[in-house]
Amino acid sequence: MERFGFLIHPISVRRDVARKYPALQFLPERWLEGLLTVMRPKTVSHITGVRSATGSEAEGWFVGCPLTPRQFLELDAGFVTRKIIQAAKVAQAEGAKIVGLGAYTSIAGDGGITVDREVDIAITTGNSYTCYTAIEGAHQAAGLMGVDPAQSVVAVVGASGSIGRVAAHLLAERGVGRILLIGRNTDRLHQVAEELPHGTNAEVATDLDAILPQADIIVTVTSAVDAVIQPRHLKPGAVVCDVSRPRDVSVRVAQERDDVLVVEGGVVAVPGDVEFNFNFGFPAKTSYACMAETMILSLEGRYESFSLGKELDLARVKEIGVLAVKHGFKLAGFRSFEKAVTPEQIAIIRERAEARKKERT
Repeated sequence: MERFGFLIHPISVRRDVARKYPALQFLPERWLEGLLTVMRPKTVSHITGVRSATGSEAEGWFVGCPLTPRQFLELDAGFVTRKIIQAAKVAQAEGAKIVGLGAYTSIAGDGGITVDREVDIAITTGNSYTCYTAIEGAHQAAGLMGVDPAQSVVAVVGASGSIGRVAAHLLAERGVGRILLIGRNTDRLHQVAEELPHGTNAEVATDLDAILPQADIIVTVTSAVDAVIQPRHLKPGAVVCDVSRPRDVSVRVAQERDDVLVVEGGVVAVPGDVEFNFNFGFPAKTSYACMAETMILSLEGRYESFSLGKELDLARVKEIGVLAVKHGFKLAGFRSFEKAVTPEQIAIIRERAEARKKERT
């Protein structure tokens, strides 16, 4: 039996902490956050039933790291890192041989490098499979919206960064009509453009307002603190895959644009009869891609720190995609602004988009 751990944390101090401890529900949020800083990480649930298509099996543990997204970003970096290390050591004590850093535990600090140095087991952020499934998800979502990437304008927002560079490569290798590389560092953007496969029609840009409304498909991977994509940036029928946390797409898009499809990467079906014994808001037997990467590596017996730091390796992103197929992991739907989106809902968005396009002509 292979063994893994995965770190989770409360997203909403009011919803998550007060739900777990009802007696605290009437306390001010700042008081609740203060309590979190003195709580120690602990095991939240035992995960069972993960079974590969090859026959190998794994069990794991969710370990709670008691900090909110705001605290991960604003508290002293050393304090936050020590908290993550404590959580990883809880998983290690349970018997895990690899630990995945979920949500903001992978964003804080140096992306797991220090944590990896301080524990005796492997650490991964899950970013490689997250990136891989983002491109898979963008393609599948585009298909449901009637958009052919090979004939479309595809944009990568944040293309000068590590994840953006890898995303641009994966998109270009699959074939696009034209690819827009958008970011702040023009020199880096030109470097990425030169690295893409020969014959790729690439354009470098820094002005979202001027260029993004041309895009049919958008993959956004910036490290911005605030949302950068607003309703005005999107054409009717646009498909947006938002990989960033905090999210790049403003919540105003969900409120004002019912003719575009925004997805937050893919929902991954886990092979076997998995029981997470914890409700993190996904359909049964599915997970985030970052969780799936940890399980894939465990089933493969690859107890090594696969995805670490702020940089991504293109070869490793492709490798984890191959291993996912080998073990039976696959995309099983989409989420949009933290809610499941069904094929029926996507069909309605497509109808609205087509109606808006007719109105414009």
